[in-house]
Amino acid sequence: MKHFDRDRCELKSHCCTSIITLSVAILFLIMSLFARRVKDNRPVEQRDPGWKLFGKVPPREGPIKDPKKVQKEYETKSGRGGPGNPTSPRQSVRKNLDFEPLSTTALILEDRPANLPAKPVEEAQKHRQQYEEMVAQAKKRELKEAQKRKKQLEDRCKLEESIGTAAQTWNQEILPNWSAMCTSRRVRDLWWQGIPPSVRGKVWSLAVGNELNITHELYHICLSRAKVKWKTTPASSAETETEDAGCSDRESSLELIKLDISRTFPQLCIFQQGGPYHDVLHSILGAYTCYRPDVGYVQGMSFIAAVLILNLDTADAFIAFANLLNKPCQMAFFRVDHSLMLTYFAAFEVFFEENLPKLFAHFKKNNLTPDIYLIDWIFTLYSKSLPLDLACRVWDVFCRDGEEFLFRTALGLLRLYQDVLTCMDFIHMAQFLTRLPDLIPAEQLFQHIATIHMTSRNRKWAQVLQALQKDHERGSPVLKH
Repeated sequence: MKHFDRDRCELKSHCCTSIITLSVAILFLIMSLFARRVKDNRPVEQRDPGWKLFGKVPPREGPIKDPKKVQKEYETKSGRGGPGNPTSPRQSVRKNLDFEPLSTTALILEDRPANLPAKPVEEAQKHRQQYEEMVAQAKKRELKEAQKRKKQLEDRCKLEESIGTAAQTWNQEILPNWSAMCTSRRVRDLWWQGIPPSVRGKVWSLAVGNELNITHELYHICLSRAKVKWKTTPASSAETETEDAGCSDRESSLELIKLDISRTFPQLCIFQQGGPYHDVLHSILGAYTCYRPDVGYVQGMSFIAAVLILNLDTADAFIAFANLLNKPCQMAFFRVDHSLMLTYFAAFEVFFEENLPKLFAHFKKNNLTPDIYLIDWIFTLYSKSLPLDLACRVWDVFCRDGEEFLFRTALGLLRLYQDVLTCMDFIHMAQFLTRLPDLIPAEQLFQHIATIHMTSRNRKWAQVLQALQKDHERGSPVLKH
């Protein structure tokens, strides 16, 4: 019994000692882990360098090299010129570029991690060659783009300089002596090249003239009448009224104007409701319907008035608008004088066949008549059919040469797209001509217009038109030319 108690005490003592030893060991282990965690409190990238995709990599013996330094060492070893070498490709590129592609040398040329086999010499050389090819291609692309941007900038600077010089010539030399210089060869050449936007409105006003002797006061009187009419005309009447060519009182078409204003140059967003020129356009069109109730408002007028508003003050725009529509060709179309319109179409076909016989025969074969595409071009003076800047340039020469240039422009457009149109059938030709491409090269169009000769058998446009009118009056069914 005594021996049993003694063994029991020794066992208890041994267990206590073991527990104490184990506790001390655990304590030391916790303390060492905590100390290591505090000591190694750094980003993972700094603590374990290497590619993490391939597992943990033992720390490098030396410091991590900067990528730029690696690239510099590679350039030195491979014999490529550095910043001090004047024959360096990098230096030659820097002369032409404001920037260069970011290098990936540090990724391609850096040695593999220690836990991976080293690159073979052939593979390393292949990677270097691929890297050099990529850098060369990137530099070539950027050099090409930089040269393209430089050329665009130079062309733009030249254009702005030429416009500024031309504006100075118009303001200082031509406009002060308009009567003596407007018909000179020099002015006509400048006119053909396009009138600078800053003086375009003044030139248009002088070229169109004011044969109707409209004053600013008359415009305000007509505008006042239009405002009274707007107040007394129910808004719902616009939905029920029709545009009857024989209507004696076209003042009732005032409400129809509102429907078309929102459709005028919608891409500009300046003539729509709430836009800065909505009320101005509404006022000019309304005043004209009161000034000419026998003509009233006809679709297409809003585009002509809008172009004038963009280049002239309101009252001057109204004066030019009224005088433009008073020209024989515009009056024939806006009053829907069918017989006179047919005469214009016949005259157009005379010069069409004279200048573009192949395309003329193709149109005849497919029964495509001029009224299908010419009406919209003439009604809006190309302001709806052509890009606005190009339409304004057409207007420049139209103000100089009159109605003849409208039909000459039509022939220039047909000549520009002759190759395309000869491959089309009736439907596709009609669709193409009623919706011309959005991007039409101005210089190319005017080059084609310049090649159009408005003479037929030694007869000019006015003579051909007059002869056709006489034939029509005699009742001749065939308009010979």
